[in-house]
Amino acid sequence: VKIKSKQLFLRIEALKSNNQSAIEYLLFDHYPDKAPEAEKFELSGLAAQGYKIYEAKKIRENLAPPRSEVDLHMEKLLDNWKYMSNYDILMFQLKEFEKWYELAVAHRQPSLIIIHGVGSGKLRDEIHAILKTRKEVKTFVNQYHPRYGYGATEIYFQY
Repeated sequence: VKIKSKQLFLRIEALKSNNQSAIEYLLFDHYPDKAPEAEKFELSGLAAQGYKIYEAKKIRENLAPPRSEVDLHMEKLLDNWKYMSNYDILMFQLKEFEKWYELAVAHRQPSLIIIHGVGSGKLRDEIHAILKTRKEVKTFVNQYHPRYGYGATEIYFQY
């Protein structure tokens, strides 16, 4: 409800004259009993075409299992990566990061460790730029760790 300024001032004057403490505004003459039920979609055609159909409540059961630690070094991700350009390598690593990040959020993990390596820091900077824009991220830290050195970022989530 959006009251126009002229109506608001008239209501305030009426409040003063009637010695009331709050503005009353009638929203409904008759309150509806129940919201109309949403129409259901026919999904059998999609299932016949080979698409998997799940109930939304059971989606976590059908997702891939999450990881608490993800290594983004190319030799761990692909066998045939040496012929790729630096840009293609970076894009592949970021796509892999996005995949595991989304799975961690879907499974409501408390934290996730991304191993990006030290190198020139381009991958780390891109990941940190992405993390700064995500609302699920409580904090992330790239500090020295005995297992990873400075080549890993630990992400802590808030839900």
